[in-house]
Amino acid sequence: MIDRRKFLGTVALGTASAAFLAACGQSSSPAQTGSADNPVTITYTWWGNDDRAERTRKAIALFESKNPDVKVNGNFSDFAGYWQKRATEAAGGGLPDVMQWDLSYLRDYGQRNQLLDLGTVKINTDAFDKSLLPSGQIRGKTYGIPTSTNAFAVYYDPAKLASLGIAEPDVSWNYKEFNAFLSEVGQKGNGTLFGGTDYTGVWWNFNIWLRQNDIKAFTEDGKLGFSKDDLKKWWNLSADLRGTGAIVGEDKTTQLLPKSPFGSNVTATEVTWDNFMAGYLADSGAKELKLVPVPSDDPDNLGLFLKPSMLMVASAKTKYKDAAARFIDFMVNDPEVGQIFKTSRGVPASKTQRDGTTFEGTDKLVVDYEKSIEKYLKDAPEPPIVGFGTLESTFKRVSSDLNYGKLTIDGAADAWFKEAEDLIKQNA
Repeated sequence: MIDRRKFLGTVALGTASAAFLAACGQSSSPAQTGSADNPVTITYTWWGNDDRAERTRKAIALFESKNPDVKVNGNFSDFAGYWQKRATEAAGGGLPDVMQWDLSYLRDYGQRNQLLDLGTVKINTDAFDKSLLPSGQIRGKTYGIPTSTNAFAVYYDPAKLASLGIAEPDVSWNYKEFNAFLSEVGQKGNGTLFGGTDYTGVWWNFNIWLRQNDIKAFTEDGKLGFSKDDLKKWWNLSADLRGTGAIVGEDKTTQLLPKSPFGSNVTATEVTWDNFMAGYLADSGAKELKLVPVPSDDPDNLGLFLKPSMLMVASAKTKYKDAAARFIDFMVNDPEVGQIFKTSRGVPASKTQRDGTTFEGTDKLVVDYEKSIEKYLKDAPEPPIVGFGTLESTFKRVSSDLNYGKLTIDGAADAWFKEAEDLIKQNA
């Protein structure tokens, strides 16, 4: 469990520049401007571990040295505790000035006017891929700016495959070939090494399959864009693998927590986001891990997209819009910030930051993978519907019950749709 603690940014130094605010075209009311002798103070919060906290501390100190009229007070927590705190603050009307954010919760807060429209302040997005920016937009307003990107991939351990005499996968495969591969690993692993986890239990992998079939996950009016039959087809893809050595059982997966089966060397593959590379290497002790695209039955449509691994947002009630905007712009664009974080937040979304960062070793593997899939990438989806965080958790829970044998595929689809439709009605 991550220790929750707070820290203050380093003391601001230097001379204020009120001219900067004027140059940005923003208002310069006394409530918004500071000086080196009397800087304004903004609050910033994020989720993460001690490593991210240390990197963030360095970025804050760098920002303050370049912007002596602004002081940043920062704190962090683990992911689950983070959203509990934001919900409490939002109910009391006291969200921090600037926040690290997840795409799953953007519509919940943005649509309720709790986040600042960042299109009203000065943040440079010229260096961002235009296909990525819509992920932070709702109804024509920009509520989030991506810090970094990640994409879905299949991880595999080449040493484990070599030990079983199994050839490494090609860069393209369909679901039948992928299932056969998982089965072969399971058979030759003989109960000590499984092919992988059940890839149909992950919402974002389902989302990719929908895109491969030209089906939208959600409609523009906040309803489900897919049918119950679509969900049944998805869960049926791995039906023949359940209860075999091809995929690890749910009971075994639970025993391994907090590590993943892949990080625990129980599986030879894992289908997930590409920026987990460093964590998997550390957990597993593997000398090398590789990435290939997810399977697709349409070789020209892999359903892949760059998802913001996280975004920067600001409170709609911040008294310091200009300072908040400068801090966000700095965190997403400054090359020195890129050098501090590398790919620990994902691959930098801004080309300016990306080009100013040196990637080596593990970081280079992730960057190279995203370059390799550029021709397959399509526009990132818009922010999910209100309540999506709950829907995603329910998807995982129902999938788990399916793998335990507590539910049939029909029963699992019925259970998920009922909860999803009830939630959508509540938030209509």
